[in-house]
This record gives sequence, C-alpha cells and structure tokens, in this order.
Amino acid sequence: MSTISIHFKGVSKSYPLYERPSHRLKELLTLNRRRYHRDFWALRDLNVEIHKGETFCVVGENGSGKSTMLQLAAGILQPTAGQLEVHGRVAALLELGSGFNPEFTGRENVFLNGAILGLSTEEMESRYAAIADFAEIGDFLHQPVKTFSSGMIVRLAFAVAIHVDPDILLVDEALAVGDHYFRQRCMRKVHELRNRGVTILFVSHSTADVKALGDRALWLDHGETRELGATERVVTKYLAAMHQKDQRYSGDAKRTVVRQVTHNANYEFCTSIPNVDHRFGSGAGSVIGIGLFDSTGEPLQELSPNSRAVIRISVKAHQLIPSPNIGFMMRNHLGVDFAGTNCTREGVLLDPMEPGEIRTVDFYVELPTLYATSFSFSPALADGDLDQYVICDWVENALVLQMLRAEGPVYGQIHLPCRVLVNHPLGAEAPAAVPGDSRG
Repeated sequence: MSTISIHFKGVSKSYPLYERPSHRLKELLTLNRRRYHRDFWALRDLNVEIHKGETFCVVGENGSGKSTMLQLAAGILQPTAGQLEVHGRVAALLELGSGFNPEFTGRENVFLNGAILGLSTEEMESRYAAIADFAEIGDFLHQPVKTFSSGMIVRLAFAVAIHVDPDILLVDEALAVGDHYFRQRCMRKVHELRNRGVTILFVSHSTADVKALGDRALWLDHGETRELGATERVVTKYLAAMHQKDQRYSGDAKRTVVRQVTHNANYEFCTSIPNVDHRFGSGAGSVIGIGLFDSTGEPLQELSPNSRAVIRISVKAHQLIPSPNIGFMMRNHLGVDFAGTNCTREGVLLDPMEPGEIRTVDFYVELPTLYATSFSFSPALADGDLDQYVICDWVENALVLQMLRAEGPVYGQIHLPCRVLVNHPLGAEAPAAVPGDSRG
C-alpha cells in the first residue's frame, strides 16, 4: 500500500499571455498554427512527494506558484507537463468562496460541496448540524452566499472542509481573512486533523504557523523549487532572503542617533557558538560567541522558572559599523519566536565599531514560569536603528537549553505573575501579602 498522498512528478503549469484581446481570436482563427501569445510558467518541473499523515507547508512570495500548486492538487487545474498523483478524498479551502455558487443559500452550498466530494444527501444531513455549529453564522445559512461577508464565507467553507472526513486537506491562506477568535478555532481543528493522520498541504505567509504545523516545507521562487526539507531550515533561508531583498529595496539609509559611550577593558568575551543551524548577513561583522549565565556568572546548563539569567553576546567588526546594534531572539521548541530584544530597543545606543574591534553585551533577563520545554537563542549583530538596519550576522539557534518543570502546572506557554483577591473592591489597595501569591 502506497504511503504517498500527493506526488508531483516533474509537474509544470503554463498560462498563455496575450498582449491584446484580439490576439486570442487570431490564434483561434489560425487553429493555433500561429502563436500570438507568450507562455508564463507558474510552475516548472516540480518534484515533490507528500506522505500520508504529513503536514506539508509551502512558502514563497506572491506569484511564486503556491496557489497553482494547490489548485493542481485539488483537480481544479491540469498540469501542462508532468504527472500528478493524488490518493484519497480531497477537501480544499482555497481562494475565497471557491466552490460556492453565490446565488445559492449557505445550506444549499453545503450540500453542493458534499455532492462534489462524493457524499450522499443522507451523509450530508448527518453532518449538517455540526457544520452549522462550527460556522456560527446563524440565519445567514438560509441567505444567498452573495450576501455574505468575506469572513462568513471563510467560516462556512472551513466548516464544510473539515466535516467531510477528508484524507487530504488543502489550505491556501484563507484563514488570514477570518477574525482572531475563529482563526484560533480553525488552528485547533487543523491540529486535531493532523493528529488523526489527515494529510495537510498548507500555504501561508505566516511563518509562525508554518513552523508550528509543518513537518516539512517547500520554498517556491518564480515557480521553481528553491528549498525543500525540514521546516525550520527552509523558513530560515526564506526569511533571510526576504530580509536581504527588503534591505536592497530600502537602501542603506541611516538615521542620526545620540550614542551612549561605553569603554571598559575589564571583561571577558565569549568565543564559543555551541550550534549553528544557519547564519546570514552582510559580513560587516560577526557574532563570535554566546553564553547563558546565572547571576553569579556561572554558566547555565538549564533554565529555571522564575529566575534571572544573563545572556552574553560577543561580536567582532570586520569593517566600520557606524550604528551597531546587538540582540537576540528566543524561540520555543516549535521554532516559534517567543521573545527577543536588542540594545536599541532597551535604550542603549552603542559607539561605532572599528574594524577588528570586539564588543560584548550582557542582557540581564528575568525568566518567568514557562512551560517545561527547550528554548533556543539566536544572537545577531546589525547596523542601524530599529527602522533602517542591515543584518551583519544572524546565527540561528546558537544555544539551546531546557526549561525545568515548574512546581505547579503551566497552562499554555507561560504562567503570568498573578495575585488573586476575592470580594475585593477594584482600585482599593491590595494587602501587603496574599497567601499563594508567587511574588511574596
């Protein structure tokens, strides 16, 4: 039995582009013996195997071929060249309202979509209550879809897609239209389907969602495969390329800033980077070391809830850096950016760095009570202020430490410092100490 849900074998897709509408007619009249168009290749030689139960994410700029790829998988389009195999029932949440007849009511479109997917009227009747309950659009279900807002269309489309027992779910950026409450429900449902072994092909500009969901990822660039593999690596390279493109667009303009002069020769700098998943930057300077220490200066082997940690980052300039800015990004085990900061953000403006100069910055952070998992730290050196800057060196996941388990349960990712008062008037001064108050 095949373990592959979707297999793109050298798939290419082109569209004819005509300079004038009359050229299309001229081509038809010559029975296509004479060409009046040029081919636009939305996809070129795509070779991808998507396995059963896998969540496969696709990233790329607008116009890179992501939607075309999903439309091919859904059977809406046929490839110009190559072969495409799809094994299993496909439910697609593609372009806004695709598959809906605007003249039909919401209820009628629910049954129409079910029929397209091969479900009988009886099967859809048994699912209709659950679909209506999830969509939460009330009496609008009995109104024509053309009267729906964009958010209501997404609600209904997603509700149908997840309740037809798909083997494969295709999602193309549609959730970005919904409100925050509904989007959170959708993401929970996507995780449920993923845990049930449904194959998910997910296209999104939200790299946080891609990192949280994806088992593997594909970066499409002008219809061609730029990178394919582990989600973290693909997304990191994609973001680095987008950052470099943004730098070229915005130029190297800098704003004049007032600097804080700091001279101190009595310090030790870090010379070790324990891990390098990926690094990128202009090369004007580099991160040469990172370490985590407790308040006494001892190296930390693990993170403790509700404690202080010192993040020390050492950098070296290879050429003049007029406006150096040193910082870090902290990520959780899913690769989602959890927290980060830098010198400029904290109000510390650094002197220019001369070629060959080494500088060390210590960030004293108060760690709250976090969910017991691993956290990574990615140090960076930039040149410029918070609005206009150039990355000199960024080191992905340079240091990874485990957070120890807290005494009490942590619901979600973080336990907020909290004081609980019962039958107490708002605005009145709280007692000096309250039993159970973690702050004392």
